[in-house]
Amino acid sequence: QGNLVESGGGSVQTGGSLRLTCAADGNIWRHVLGWYRQAPGKQRELVAKIDISGTPTYADFVKGRFTISRNNAASTVTLRMNNLQPDDTGVYYCNKKWGIADYWGQGTQVTVSS
Repeated sequence: QGNLVESGGGSVQTGGSLRLTCAADGNIWRHVLGWYRQAPGKQRELVAKIDISGTPTYADFVKGRFTISRNNAASTVTLRMNNLQPDDTGVYYCNKKWGIADYWGQGTQVTVSS
């Protein structure tokens, strides 16, 4: 119920695309789902989140490039990333939260070369 596993990270060149998927071990219908990232020497920051009705929210720096979606039946949340830039490099973390419950994945590395 609390486990989150990310996949899809890797290395791409500037302008490339990646699709990150987070698989949960339990039902996610009551959770807000999100993707966060942390670059070296910087704090973890919100990339995108999606509420229980499917309404997304994006950080300004990814608007128009990234898309978040959820599949409650499959217990997954996906982040599709296009036109990747070197500043997008970092460890990307999946998050789910409901009330006081707050769970994080182990993170997956995304590296964008210029």
